[in-house]
Amino acid sequence: MEAAVKKSNHGANVRRWREWRNINQDVLAEQIGVSQATLSGYEKKDKIEQEILERIAKALDIPVEAITELEQGTAINIFSGTFTDFKDNAAILNSYPTFNPIDKVVELYEEKTALYERMLKEKEETILLLHEVLKERK
Repeated sequence: MEAAVKKSNHGANVRRWREWRNINQDVLAEQIGVSQATLSGYEKKDKIEQEILERIAKALDIPVEAITELEQGTAINIFSGTFTDFKDNAAILNSYPTFNPIDKVVELYEEKTALYERMLKEKEETILLLHEVLKERK
């Protein structure tokens, strides 16, 4: 029995990565210095030249192997965020802005209540003014 050779389709993988990164063809094409039609052609190829693969991988912020070794049906976990050692970002580490959500709710409630009370007072003043106008007409 012959072992099945798993084959990677570069073009399909480029398309998959582009879509996972939520990047349009025209945007990626501009980033790698080709037309949208050329990029579309790359996405239809089984094999893409190494130089082009490197430009695409750099633009998508992935290793070239993510394109060349990804097989059909392979699951990919994409981690969003920035991973850093924080040595250059000491200020960020010492700044943990926190707030109590209950305090925010109370603050919003107080603001809305004050606004409602002002509107109610204005309405009462308007009603009093209208009563005075009506008394003068009688």
